[in-house]
Amino acid sequence: MKLQGTAAIVTGANRGFGRHVAQQLHDRGVQVYAAARNPDSVDLNGVTPLQLDVTDPASIAAAAAAIDGVSILVNNAGVATGATLLEGDVDSIRHEFETNFFGTLAVTRAFAPQLAEHDESYVLNVLSAFSWFNVPAVGGYSASKAAQWSLTDGLRQELAGQGTRVAGLHVGLMDTDLTASIHAPKEDPSNIARLAVNGIEADAFEILADERSNAIRAGLAGGVATLYPNLV
Repeated sequence: MKLQGTAAIVTGANRGFGRHVAQQLHDRGVQVYAAARNPDSVDLNGVTPLQLDVTDPASIAAAAAAIDGVSILVNNAGVATGATLLEGDVDSIRHEFETNFFGTLAVTRAFAPQLAEHDESYVLNVLSAFSWFNVPAVGGYSASKAAQWSLTDGLRQELAGQGTRVAGLHVGLMDTDLTASIHAPKEDPSNIARLAVNGIEADAFEILADERSNAIRAGLAGGVATLYPNLV
């Protein structure tokens, strides 16, 4: 879709990957609403800070009422608590689902009417390679991202009738605060943001941003034996 002259909202835009996406959209001529729980923490020039807590229905409704003309929604806000499925704190896992799944759903519902006003509109859900592969050390997060992937597939079909394309961005580890405690090779979030914005411009349905995501995606057809060979 054409980016120049459009308006976008990016959730979780005050830091990490969301900040990079907001910056790159702005650099390509998009009016960007940079949403964050604390709008004072948004430090990008040329964007409009917007208060938005994706777990608070009143905050979401207020944000949708405060702006108009949005044709691009980037559901980036997310959380990883490190809770495991069997022994992790259940409230922490619930928080991951409230943010990653229900937050994405609620924000998309709130902005769907604005998206419908345009001939072209786009929703990008920031997913994960862990949408397809559960890592026990972050089992709750992985499960919430799998649910968000299914949500993306469902929204893609429901919003197609109004001309809104819904896509999922799959990426492994990026060098952000979310992965600060993980010692493994990580992608540069600015590079992933560039690929994501390219995908929006190209009307892509699915954006696989790194080698890890491509490998796991290819392994889905092989089932458990391919994805979890240690179990077989």
